[in-house]
Amino acid sequence: MALMNWLFKEEPSNYSFDALVKDKSTVWSGVKNPVAQRNLHAVKKGDRIFYYHTGDEKQIVGVAKALGDAYPDPDDAAGKAHVVDIGPVRKLARPVTLKEIKADAWFKDFDLVRISRLSVMPVSDAQWARIEKMSG
Repeated sequence: MALMNWLFKEEPSNYSFDALVKDKSTVWSGVKNPVAQRNLHAVKKGDRIFYYHTGDEKQIVGVAKALGDAYPDPDDAAGKAHVVDIGPVRKLARPVTLKEIKADAWFKDFDLVRISRLSVMPVSDAQWARIEKMSG
């Protein structure tokens, strides 16, 4: 099966990309939204992840990868939530801001523009390539 691309959002004051680099890996947990949780459940080992800083920054700052398939959250008594282990790959040469993405009409169907509050979302190969290019 082909690998997927994702965008994971996090408040940098809560857990920044630099913290992920320092820690070398983390368990991505705490996703509550049902759509974001369904997306997280679909993450497979090797999938690429854009790391997005929310809050005041609103920008894609780095690339991470799924270190394994998503698995049931051991802290969820209901057994519905999933988590995934991720690790850093690299910082982007230059962060790509939400403002830049919204200014490009090509991204009008991108979930980051359409469903801005979603914390885990798919990224098409074409969107991935365009964002990589924008980052320099």
